Amino acid sequence: MPLPSAAQAIPFHTNGMRVGLLGGSFNPPHAAHRAISQFALKRLKLDRVWWLLTPGNPLKDNGRLHDLSERADAALKIAADPRIDVSCLEAVIGTRYTVDTIMHLRRRVSGVHFVWIMGADNLAQFHRWHNWRRIAAE
Repeated sequence: MPLPSAAQAIPFHTNGMRVGLLGGSFNPPHAAHRAISQFALKRLKLDRVWWLLTPGNPLKDNGRLHDLSERADAALKIAADPRIDVSCLEAVIGTRYTVDTIMHLRRRVSGVHFVWIMGADNLAQFHRWHNWRRIAAE
């Protein structure tokens, strides 16, 4: 999967949609990613969930990280739900920080209500994330 343009890296959306954002390495993507996405779609009454594949987590050793295009292809196969979109937006806009991604989406997709989806493993270290207070405020 070649990297798209910035506009193409933002999945389908329309004004008024409720979209869940699930960021991560997806190295590898697995059934739990799909399960939490489907749970969020139902419980949070979301229209879609966007899997935001990071080019590399700044808080992890990325030495064993598979190529982004390989992870994206694998994620598309695992997602297997038309309401789940896979995006490499962070690589396209040149960031590895969630706060940058959120601010980019706020500027370009203002008519969508975003809901951040996070696993307990990340929540435990959320205070270590770059500009975590801004993420929480957004």
